[in-house]
Amino acid sequence: MPSSAAIVASSPRSSERPARRSILPSSRAAEPAIVCRQVVKHYYYYEHRTTSLRELFRRRVLRRPLHVRQPRFALSGLDLRVGQGEGVALLGRNGSGKSTVLRLLAGIYQPTSGEIEVRGRIGTVMELGAGFHPELTGTENVHLYGAMLGLSRREVASRYERILDFAGLGDFIAMPVKYYSSGMQARLAFAVAICVDPDILLLDEVLAVGDQGFRERCMERLRRFREGGGTLVAVSHDPKGIAELCERAVWLQDGQVRMEGPTVEVAAAYAASAHGEGGG
Repeated sequence: MPSSAAIVASSPRSSERPARRSILPSSRAAEPAIVCRQVVKHYYYYEHRTTSLRELFRRRVLRRPLHVRQPRFALSGLDLRVGQGEGVALLGRNGSGKSTVLRLLAGIYQPTSGEIEVRGRIGTVMELGAGFHPELTGTENVHLYGAMLGLSRREVASRYERILDFAGLGDFIAMPVKYYSSGMQARLAFAVAICVDPDILLLDEVLAVGDQGFRERCMERLRRFREGGGTLVAVSHDPKGIAELCERAVWLQDGQVRMEGPTVEVAAAYAASAHGEGGG
């Protein structure tokens, strides 16, 4: 990864703070690994979308808007600080904004407004197949992923045997990824993300896929990663399991932080709330 900071800015509306995402070197241990300041992310719900030249001409003549859309907020003013070597779990119901946070941290999405600072190399394991080209073989995708992280061919080659051993795909590593089962994709994704020696690891329900033996190997590797000073941000619907890896949790609801604190306490409050809503 380049030693200089990389900054990406968008052009938000005048009423919003400028959006910025910075990737900084992880040389200063006192600095936090991740900082989010008033991060806003919204998507658009289209009530009408102009799709033809005829309609374009007609709406121009009638002075009607080409597209009619309404913003739907995924995150509203998120403030988050993750220290280097810290483990943070993101809890919440589906649609609360957990996966959006990970995608913003990984640079897959750009914030609508606000600032995001990330210090160090990031390893990500999102939904199945994310970051993989289905037409390329497992080996080719390993090299592609390494190049995206800024690793040289020599650096990727030095880690290749570790990746292959952890994934346990055997001869399937030479086959296109589109023929992989969900478990095989999860194996390769996790193996690549953890074996490139990231400073920060972003996980989105990766332990929900795969057999019991694979999940146990993942948990053991994650424990070693944390013991070695790695920073972990994980999305999970299993509060009990994630408490072993993350000492702090953030409960998201409707794109906002509802509660933040020790994982055990936040998980208990989240579980009680979910149980109460289900019982009502």
